[in-house]
Amino acid sequence: MRTLARRRSRSAGPAALVAVLLGLLLLLAPAASAAGGLDDAAAALKQGQVYVDPAMTSRFSQSQADALTEKIRKTDKPIFIAVVPAADPYGANTVFPDLRTKVGIAGVYGIWRGDQFQARSDRGALPTGSAERIAGASVRSHPGDIDAALNDFVDTAAPQVKGHGVNSTSGGISTAAVVVPLALLALAGTGVFLLFRRSKKRKEEQRRAELAQLRRVVDEDITAFGEELDRLDFNPGAPAADDVQRADYAHALDSYERAKRSMDEAKGPGDVKPVTEALEDGRFALATLDARRERRPLPERRPPCFFDPRHGPSVQDADWAPAGGAARTVPVCRADADRLATGQDPEIRTVPTEHGPQPYWNAGPAYGPWAGGYFGGFGGGGLLPGLLVGTMLGSMMSSPAYGASLDGSGYEGGDYSGGDFNSGDFGGGFDGGGGGGDFGGGGDFGGGF
Repeated sequence: MRTLARRRSRSAGPAALVAVLLGLLLLLAPAASAAGGLDDAAAALKQGQVYVDPAMTSRFSQSQADALTEKIRKTDKPIFIAVVPAADPYGANTVFPDLRTKVGIAGVYGIWRGDQFQARSDRGALPTGSAERIAGASVRSHPGDIDAALNDFVDTAAPQVKGHGVNSTSGGISTAAVVVPLALLALAGTGVFLLFRRSKKRKEEQRRAELAQLRRVVDEDITAFGEELDRLDFNPGAPAADDVQRADYAHALDSYERAKRSMDEAKGPGDVKPVTEALEDGRFALATLDARRERRPLPERRPPCFFDPRHGPSVQDADWAPAGGAARTVPVCRADADRLATGQDPEIRTVPTEHGPQPYWNAGPAYGPWAGGYFGGFGGGGLLPGLLVGTMLGSMMSSPAYGASLDGSGYEGGDYSGGDFNSGDFGGGFDGGGGGGDFGGGGDFGGGF
Protein backbone atom coordinates (compact mmCIF):
# COMPACT_ATOMS: atom_id res chain seq x y z
CA MET A 1 0.00 0.00 0.00
CA ARG A 2 2.79 2.40 0.88
CA THR A 3 4.47 1.54 -2.45
CA LEU A 4 1.23 2.25 -4.34
CA ALA A 5 0.79 5.54 -2.47
CA ARG A 6 4.34 6.55 -3.31
CA ARG A 7 3.70 5.77 -6.99
CA ARG A 8 0.50 7.80 -6.94
CA SER A 9 2.30 10.65 -5.20
CA ARG A 10 5.10 10.64 -7.81
CA SER A 11 2.61 10.56 -10.70
CA ALA A 12 0.38 13.23 -9.15
CA GLY A 13 3.25 15.73 -8.84
CA PRO A 14 3.82 16.34 -12.57
CA ALA A 15 0.07 16.25 -13.25
CA ALA A 16 -0.55 18.90 -10.62
CA LEU A 17 2.26 21.04 -12.03
CA VAL A 18 0.80 20.77 -15.55
CA ALA A 19 -2.62 21.71 -14.19
CA VAL A 20 -1.19 24.80 -12.47
CA LEU A 21 0.69 25.85 -15.62
CA LEU A 22 -2.41 25.39 -17.75
CA GLY A 23 -4.39 27.46 -15.30
CA LEU A 24 -1.82 30.26 -15.46
CA LEU A 25 -1.81 30.16 -19.26
CA LEU A 26 -5.58 30.42 -19.31
CA LEU A 27 -5.41 33.43 -17.02
CA LEU A 28 -2.72 35.13 -19.10
CA ALA A 29 -4.10 34.34 -22.55
CA PRO A 30 -6.45 36.94 -24.05
CA ALA A 31 -9.99 35.56 -24.06
CA ALA A 32 -11.80 35.43 -27.39
CA SER A 33 -15.00 36.43 -25.64
CA ALA A 34 -13.48 39.31 -23.70
CA ALA A 35 -15.79 42.05 -22.55
CA GLY A 36 -14.34 44.43 -25.14
CA GLY A 37 -13.55 48.10 -24.67
CA LEU A 38 -10.77 50.53 -25.47
CA ASP A 39 -8.11 48.77 -23.40
CA ASP A 40 -8.84 45.38 -25.01
CA ALA A 41 -8.91 47.00 -28.44
CA ALA A 42 -5.60 48.78 -27.93
CA ALA A 43 -3.93 45.64 -26.58
CA ALA A 44 -5.11 43.60 -29.58
CA LEU A 45 -4.01 46.27 -32.07
CA LYS A 46 -0.54 46.48 -30.52
CA GLN A 47 -0.25 42.70 -30.68
CA GLY A 48 -1.86 41.73 -33.99
CA GLN A 49 -3.06 44.99 -35.61
CA VAL A 50 -6.68 43.74 -35.88
CA TYR A 51 -9.39 43.91 -33.21
CA VAL A 52 -13.00 42.75 -33.33
CA ASP A 53 -15.29 43.68 -30.47
CA PRO A 54 -17.33 40.67 -29.21
CA ALA A 55 -20.51 42.53 -30.19
CA MET A 56 -19.39 42.50 -33.85
CA THR A 57 -18.22 38.88 -34.24
CA SER A 58 -21.55 37.93 -35.82
CA ARG A 59 -20.75 40.32 -38.67
CA PHE A 60 -16.97 39.84 -38.87
CA SER A 61 -15.94 36.35 -37.76
CA GLN A 62 -12.80 35.26 -35.96
CA SER A 63 -11.60 33.39 -39.04
CA GLN A 64 -12.02 36.53 -41.15
CA ALA A 65 -10.16 38.55 -38.52
CA ASP A 66 -7.35 35.97 -38.45
CA ALA A 67 -7.03 36.08 -42.24
CA LEU A 68 -6.90 39.89 -42.22
CA THR A 69 -4.32 39.83 -39.41
CA GLU A 70 -2.11 37.51 -41.46
CA LYS A 71 -2.47 39.73 -44.54
CA ILE A 72 -1.40 42.82 -42.58
CA ARG A 73 1.47 40.89 -40.98
CA LYS A 74 2.82 39.98 -44.41
CA THR A 75 2.72 43.61 -45.54
CA ASP A 76 4.87 44.63 -42.53
CA LYS A 77 3.11 48.01 -42.54
CA PRO A 78 1.64 49.98 -39.58
CA ILE A 79 -2.01 49.40 -40.55
CA PHE A 80 -4.46 48.95 -37.67
CA ILE A 81 -8.05 47.76 -38.13
CA ALA A 82 -10.79 47.77 -35.48
CA VAL A 83 -14.37 46.50 -35.91
CA VAL A 84 -16.54 47.90 -33.12
CA PRO A 85 -20.21 48.67 -32.44
CA ALA A 86 -21.63 52.17 -32.71
CA ALA A 87 -21.89 52.48 -28.95
CA ASP A 88 -19.87 53.45 -25.90
CA PRO A 89 -16.99 53.39 -25.26
CA TYR A 90 -16.37 53.86 -28.99
CA GLY A 91 -17.65 57.43 -29.21
CA ALA A 92 -18.20 58.84 -32.68
CA ASN A 93 -15.95 61.82 -32.00
CA THR A 94 -13.47 60.10 -29.70
CA VAL A 95 -12.80 56.59 -30.97
CA PHE A 96 -9.93 57.61 -33.28
CA PRO A 97 -8.00 59.78 -30.79
CA ASP A 98 -8.69 57.29 -27.98
CA LEU A 99 -7.34 54.28 -29.88
CA ARG A 100 -4.44 56.24 -31.38
CA THR A 101 -3.45 57.43 -27.90
CA LYS A 102 -3.66 53.99 -26.29
CA VAL A 103 -1.92 52.13 -29.12
CA GLY A 104 0.70 54.87 -29.39
CA ILE A 105 2.12 53.82 -32.77
CA ALA A 106 2.20 56.12 -35.79
CA GLY A 107 0.40 54.56 -38.72
CA VAL A 108 -2.92 54.14 -40.54
CA TYR A 109 -6.01 53.45 -38.43
CA GLY A 110 -9.19 52.06 -40.04
CA ILE A 111 -12.25 51.72 -37.83
CA TRP A 112 -15.48 49.99 -38.85
CA ARG A 113 -17.97 51.38 -36.35
CA GLY A 114 -21.52 50.04 -36.56
CA ASP A 115 -22.38 50.36 -40.25
CA GLN A 116 -19.62 52.79 -41.23
CA PHE A 117 -15.95 52.59 -42.08
CA GLN A 118 -13.56 55.53 -41.68
CA ALA A 119 -9.78 55.84 -41.68
CA ARG A 120 -7.19 58.30 -40.40
CA SER A 121 -3.41 58.34 -40.64
CA ASP A 122 -0.27 60.00 -39.42
CA ARG A 123 1.33 62.19 -42.07
CA GLY A 124 4.51 60.16 -41.79
CA ALA A 125 2.54 57.05 -42.81
CA LEU A 126 0.26 58.39 -45.57
CA PRO A 127 -0.13 61.84 -47.20
CA THR A 128 -2.96 64.05 -45.97
CA GLY A 129 -6.42 62.71 -46.85
CA SER A 130 -5.22 59.49 -48.50
CA ALA A 131 -6.56 57.18 -45.78
CA GLU A 132 -10.02 58.76 -46.00
CA ARG A 133 -10.14 58.46 -49.77
CA ILE A 134 -9.01 54.82 -49.75
CA ALA A 135 -11.59 53.97 -47.06
CA GLY A 136 -14.37 55.65 -49.03
CA ALA A 137 -13.47 53.80 -52.23
CA SER A 138 -13.32 50.46 -50.39
CA VAL A 139 -16.76 50.92 -48.81
CA ARG A 140 -18.35 52.01 -52.07
CA SER A 141 -16.80 49.04 -53.88
CA HIS A 142 -18.21 46.55 -51.32
CA PRO A 143 -21.33 48.10 -49.74
CA GLY A 144 -22.29 46.37 -46.51
CA ASP A 145 -19.55 43.70 -46.80
CA ILE A 146 -17.17 44.29 -43.91
CA ASP A 147 -14.71 41.56 -44.84
CA ALA A 148 -14.41 42.58 -48.50
CA ALA A 149 -14.19 46.29 -47.69
CA LEU A 150 -11.48 45.84 -45.06
CA ASN A 151 -9.40 43.55 -47.28
CA ASP A 152 -9.77 46.01 -50.15
CA PHE A 153 -8.66 48.82 -47.86
CA VAL A 154 -5.53 46.95 -46.72
CA ASP A 155 -4.66 45.86 -50.28
CA THR A 156 -4.95 49.43 -51.56
CA ALA A 157 -3.30 51.21 -48.65
CA ALA A 158 -0.38 48.85 -47.95
CA PRO A 159 1.75 49.77 -51.02
CA GLN A 160 1.46 53.46 -50.11
CA VAL A 161 2.03 53.26 -46.35
CA LYS A 162 5.45 54.08 -44.92
CA GLY A 163 6.93 52.44 -41.84
CA HIS A 164 6.81 48.92 -40.39
CA GLY A 165 4.27 46.76 -38.62
CA VAL A 166 4.17 45.90 -34.94
CA ASN A 167 6.44 42.89 -35.45
CA SER A 168 9.12 45.39 -36.41
CA THR A 169 8.29 47.86 -33.64
CA SER A 170 7.97 45.28 -30.85
CA GLY A 171 4.82 46.83 -29.43
CA GLY A 172 5.95 50.42 -29.48
CA ILE A 173 9.73 50.10 -29.41
CA SER A 174 11.35 51.38 -32.59
CA THR A 175 13.14 49.02 -34.97
CA ALA A 176 16.46 50.64 -34.20
CA ALA A 177 15.98 50.01 -30.49
CA VAL A 178 15.77 46.28 -31.20
CA VAL A 179 18.10 45.84 -34.16
CA VAL A 180 20.94 48.05 -32.98
CA PRO A 181 21.53 46.30 -29.62
CA LEU A 182 21.49 42.91 -31.39
CA ALA A 183 23.91 44.17 -34.02
CA LEU A 184 26.14 45.66 -31.34
CA LEU A 185 26.28 42.31 -29.56
CA ALA A 186 26.89 40.39 -32.79
CA LEU A 187 29.67 42.70 -33.92
CA ALA A 188 31.17 43.15 -30.44
CA GLY A 189 29.73 46.65 -30.31
CA THR A 190 32.67 48.70 -31.48
CA GLY A 191 32.21 48.95 -35.24
CA VAL A 192 28.47 49.60 -35.27
CA PHE A 193 28.69 52.04 -32.37
CA LEU A 194 31.32 54.12 -34.17
CA LEU A 195 29.28 54.15 -37.38
CA PHE A 196 26.20 55.18 -35.48
CA ARG A 197 27.98 57.98 -33.68
CA ARG A 198 29.54 59.25 -36.89
CA SER A 199 26.18 59.23 -38.71
CA LYS A 200 24.47 61.04 -35.83
CA LYS A 201 27.22 63.62 -35.67
CA ARG A 202 27.04 64.18 -39.42
CA LYS A 203 23.28 64.67 -39.32
CA GLU A 204 23.57 67.06 -36.39
CA GLU A 205 26.26 69.07 -38.16
CA GLN A 206 24.10 69.25 -41.28
CA ARG A 207 21.13 70.36 -39.20
CA ARG A 208 23.17 73.13 -37.55
CA ALA A 209 24.56 74.26 -40.90
CA GLU A 210 21.09 74.42 -42.46
CA LEU A 211 19.74 76.36 -39.49
CA ALA A 212 22.66 78.81 -39.69
CA GLN A 213 21.92 79.29 -43.39
CA LEU A 214 18.26 79.90 -42.63
CA ARG A 215 18.87 82.14 -39.63
CA ARG A 216 20.29 84.97 -41.72
CA VAL A 217 17.26 84.90 -44.04
CA VAL A 218 14.72 84.64 -41.22
CA ASP A 219 16.42 87.42 -39.26
CA GLU A 220 16.04 89.60 -42.36
CA ASP A 221 12.34 88.75 -42.46
CA ILE A 222 11.87 89.60 -38.79
CA THR A 223 13.82 92.85 -39.16
CA ALA A 224 11.75 93.85 -42.20
CA PHE A 225 8.52 93.31 -40.27
CA GLY A 226 9.87 95.23 -37.28
CA GLU A 227 10.69 98.15 -39.59
CA GLU A 228 7.12 98.06 -40.92
CA LEU A 229 5.87 98.39 -37.36
CA ASP A 230 8.28 101.28 -36.70
CA ARG A 231 7.08 103.13 -39.81
CA LEU A 232 3.45 102.64 -38.87
CA ASP A 233 1.89 105.98 -38.01
CA PHE A 234 -0.60 104.64 -35.51
CA ASN A 235 -1.21 105.82 -31.96
CA PRO A 236 -3.50 103.45 -30.03
CA GLY A 237 -4.42 106.33 -27.71
CA ALA A 238 -5.41 108.75 -30.49
CA PRO A 239 -9.09 109.84 -30.59
CA ALA A 240 -9.48 108.38 -34.11
CA ALA A 241 -8.37 104.90 -32.99
CA ASP A 242 -11.10 102.46 -32.03
CA ASP A 243 -11.06 99.08 -30.29
CA VAL A 244 -10.91 96.97 -33.45
CA GLN A 245 -7.96 98.99 -34.74
CA ARG A 246 -6.18 98.62 -31.42
CA ALA A 247 -6.86 94.85 -31.57
CA ASP A 248 -5.30 94.63 -35.05
CA TYR A 249 -2.26 96.59 -33.86
CA ALA A 250 -1.87 94.39 -30.76
CA HIS A 251 -2.18 91.30 -32.95
CA ALA A 252 0.64 92.53 -35.20
CA LEU A 253 2.86 93.29 -32.18
CA ASP A 254 2.15 89.87 -30.68
CA SER A 255 3.04 88.21 -33.98
CA TYR A 256 6.33 90.09 -34.08
CA GLU A 257 7.24 88.99 -30.56
CA ARG A 258 6.17 85.41 -31.30
CA ALA A 259 8.37 85.32 -34.39
CA LYS A 260 11.41 86.55 -32.46
CA ARG A 261 10.81 84.12 -29.62
CA SER A 262 10.33 81.15 -31.95
CA MET A 263 13.54 81.95 -33.80
CA ASP A 264 15.48 82.23 -30.54
CA GLU A 265 14.23 78.76 -29.57
CA ALA A 266 14.85 77.14 -32.99
CA LYS A 267 17.08 74.05 -32.90
CA GLY A 268 16.74 72.96 -36.52
CA PRO A 269 15.26 73.95 -39.90
CA GLY A 270 11.86 72.50 -39.00
CA ASP A 271 11.60 74.96 -36.09
CA VAL A 272 11.58 77.89 -38.54
CA LYS A 273 8.04 77.18 -39.71
CA PRO A 274 6.34 78.82 -36.66
CA VAL A 275 8.48 81.93 -37.24
CA THR A 276 7.25 82.55 -40.77
CA GLU A 277 3.70 81.57 -39.78
CA ALA A 278 3.79 84.37 -37.20
CA LEU A 279 5.18 86.88 -39.71
CA GLU A 280 2.49 86.02 -42.28
CA ASP A 281 -0.18 86.41 -39.60
CA GLY A 282 1.27 89.72 -38.43
CA ARG A 283 1.41 91.20 -41.92
CA PHE A 284 -2.22 90.34 -42.52
CA ALA A 285 -3.10 92.09 -39.24
CA LEU A 286 -1.28 95.21 -40.49
CA ALA A 287 -3.11 95.04 -43.84
CA THR A 288 -6.41 94.80 -41.98
CA LEU A 289 -5.50 97.73 -39.74
CA ASP A 290 -4.55 99.83 -42.76
CA ALA A 291 -7.90 99.08 -44.43
CA ARG A 292 -9.84 100.05 -41.31
CA ARG A 293 -7.96 103.33 -40.98
CA GLU A 294 -8.51 104.19 -44.65
CA ARG A 295 -12.19 103.16 -44.47
CA ARG A 296 -11.63 100.61 -47.25
CA PRO A 297 -13.14 97.09 -47.48
CA LEU A 298 -11.24 94.63 -45.32
CA PRO A 299 -8.72 92.52 -47.24
CA GLU A 300 -9.39 88.90 -48.14
CA ARG A 301 -7.19 86.39 -46.32
CA ARG A 302 -4.84 85.37 -49.11
CA PRO A 303 -1.35 83.85 -49.29
CA PRO A 304 1.64 86.21 -49.18
CA CYS A 305 3.19 87.44 -52.39
CA PHE A 306 4.81 84.40 -54.01
CA PHE A 307 7.86 86.29 -55.21
CA ASP A 308 8.75 87.68 -51.78
CA PRO A 309 6.57 87.06 -48.70
CA ARG A 310 7.94 90.30 -47.24
CA HIS A 311 5.77 92.14 -49.76
CA GLY A 312 2.77 91.20 -47.61
CA PRO A 313 -0.55 89.54 -48.49
CA SER A 314 -1.23 89.00 -52.19
CA VAL A 315 -4.07 90.91 -53.86
CA GLN A 316 -4.63 88.75 -56.93
CA ASP A 317 -3.35 85.77 -58.92
CA ALA A 318 -1.19 86.19 -62.00
CA ASP A 319 0.34 83.91 -64.63
CA TRP A 320 4.11 83.60 -64.45
CA ALA A 321 6.79 81.20 -65.66
CA PRO A 322 10.30 80.83 -64.21
CA ALA A 323 13.25 80.79 -66.60
CA GLY A 324 13.02 77.60 -68.60
CA GLY A 325 9.92 76.46 -66.71
CA ALA A 326 6.22 76.02 -67.38
CA ALA A 327 3.73 78.80 -66.67
CA ARG A 328 1.73 78.63 -63.46
CA THR A 329 -0.69 80.89 -61.58
CA VAL A 330 0.83 82.50 -58.48
CA PRO A 331 -0.44 84.92 -55.80
CA VAL A 332 1.16 88.35 -56.16
CA CYS A 333 1.20 91.69 -54.40
CA ARG A 334 -0.04 94.85 -56.15
CA ALA A 335 3.45 96.05 -57.10
CA ASP A 336 4.48 92.74 -58.68
CA ALA A 337 1.12 92.45 -60.43
CA ASP A 338 1.76 95.85 -62.05
CA ARG A 339 5.28 94.79 -63.05
CA LEU A 340 4.06 91.60 -64.71
CA ALA A 341 1.27 93.49 -66.49
CA THR A 342 3.82 95.81 -68.10
CA GLY A 343 6.23 93.00 -69.06
CA GLN A 344 8.73 93.64 -66.27
CA ASP A 345 10.31 91.06 -63.98
CA PRO A 346 8.88 90.73 -60.46
CA GLU A 347 11.04 91.46 -57.41
CA ILE A 348 12.08 87.94 -56.42
CA ARG A 349 13.43 87.05 -53.00
CA THR A 350 16.93 85.66 -53.32
CA VAL A 351 18.86 83.93 -50.56
CA PRO A 352 22.57 83.10 -50.18
CA THR A 353 23.76 79.67 -51.35
CA GLU A 354 27.12 78.07 -52.09
CA HIS A 355 26.48 78.98 -55.73
CA GLY A 356 25.71 82.60 -54.96
CA PRO A 357 22.32 84.30 -54.50
CA GLN A 358 19.42 82.18 -55.74
CA PRO A 359 15.60 82.47 -55.66
CA TYR A 360 14.44 80.81 -52.46
CA TRP A 361 12.82 77.98 -54.44
CA ASN A 362 16.24 76.96 -55.78
CA ALA A 363 18.08 77.16 -52.46
CA GLY A 364 17.59 73.57 -51.28
CA PRO A 365 15.30 71.56 -48.98
CA ALA A 366 16.25 73.51 -45.84
CA TYR A 367 13.89 76.23 -47.08
CA GLY A 368 10.89 73.88 -47.03
CA PRO A 369 9.81 74.80 -43.46
CA TRP A 370 10.54 78.50 -44.14
CA ALA A 371 8.25 78.51 -47.19
CA GLY A 372 5.76 76.19 -45.49
CA GLY A 373 5.21 78.69 -42.68
CA TYR A 374 4.29 81.39 -45.19
CA PHE A 375 2.17 79.32 -47.57
CA GLY A 376 1.32 76.06 -45.79
CA GLY A 377 -1.89 77.39 -44.23
CA PHE A 378 -3.49 77.99 -47.62
CA GLY A 379 -5.06 75.51 -50.02
CA GLY A 380 -5.09 72.72 -47.41
CA GLY A 381 -1.29 72.85 -47.21
CA GLY A 382 -0.98 71.80 -50.86
CA LEU A 383 -0.64 75.26 -52.41
CA LEU A 384 3.12 75.64 -52.40
CA PRO A 385 4.15 72.35 -54.07
CA GLY A 386 1.91 73.25 -57.00
CA LEU A 387 3.40 76.72 -57.27
CA LEU A 388 6.93 75.33 -57.27
CA VAL A 389 6.54 72.52 -59.79
CA GLY A 390 9.82 72.08 -61.67
CA THR A 391 12.00 73.81 -59.05
CA MET A 392 14.40 72.25 -56.54
CA LEU A 393 12.12 73.03 -53.58
CA GLY A 394 9.04 71.92 -55.50
CA SER A 395 10.58 68.51 -56.21
CA MET A 396 11.29 68.04 -52.52
CA MET A 397 7.79 69.12 -51.51
CA SER A 398 6.11 66.71 -53.92
CA SER A 399 7.69 63.75 -52.11
CA PRO A 400 5.71 61.80 -49.44
CA ALA A 401 8.21 62.98 -46.82
CA TYR A 402 7.29 66.64 -47.38
CA GLY A 403 4.55 66.71 -44.72
CA ALA A 404 6.86 65.25 -42.09
CA SER A 405 9.83 67.47 -42.91
CA LEU A 406 7.63 70.55 -43.02
CA ASP A 407 6.39 69.87 -39.52
CA GLY A 408 9.86 69.02 -38.27
CA SER A 409 8.70 65.61 -37.06
CA GLY A 410 11.40 63.00 -37.11
CA TYR A 411 9.29 59.86 -37.37
CA GLU A 412 7.12 58.18 -39.97
CA GLY A 413 4.69 55.31 -39.85
CA GLY A 414 5.44 52.57 -37.33
CA ASP A 415 7.37 54.70 -34.84
CA TYR A 416 6.19 54.85 -31.26
CA SER A 417 4.89 58.27 -30.23
CA GLY A 418 2.49 57.43 -27.43
CA GLY A 419 -0.04 60.20 -26.90
CA ASP A 420 2.18 62.87 -28.47
CA PHE A 421 0.09 63.83 -31.49
CA ASN A 422 -2.18 66.64 -32.66
CA SER A 423 -5.67 65.31 -31.95
CA GLY A 424 -7.22 68.49 -33.33
CA ASP A 425 -6.44 67.29 -36.85
CA PHE A 426 -8.75 64.29 -36.41
CA GLY A 427 -11.84 66.34 -37.23
CA GLY A 428 -15.26 65.22 -35.99
CA GLY A 429 -16.59 61.69 -35.83
CA PHE A 430 -18.81 59.28 -37.71
CA ASP A 431 -21.55 61.27 -39.32
CA GLY A 432 -23.97 58.56 -40.35
CA GLY A 433 -23.09 58.86 -43.99
CA GLY A 434 -22.11 55.27 -44.56
CA GLY A 435 -18.36 55.59 -44.40
CA GLY A 436 -15.33 56.90 -46.13
CA GLY A 437 -14.54 60.52 -46.22
CA ASP A 438 -16.53 62.89 -44.02
CA PHE A 439 -15.65 63.16 -40.37
CA GLY A 440 -16.60 66.83 -40.34
CA GLY A 441 -13.00 67.92 -40.19
CA GLY A 442 -9.36 67.20 -40.92
CA GLY A 443 -8.26 64.11 -42.70
CA ASP A 444 -5.20 62.94 -40.82
CA PHE A 445 -3.64 62.82 -37.41
CA GLY A 446 -1.54 65.91 -38.00
CA GLY A 447 2.10 66.75 -37.99
CA GLY A 448 2.86 65.81 -34.41
CA PHE A 449 1.13 62.48 -34.67
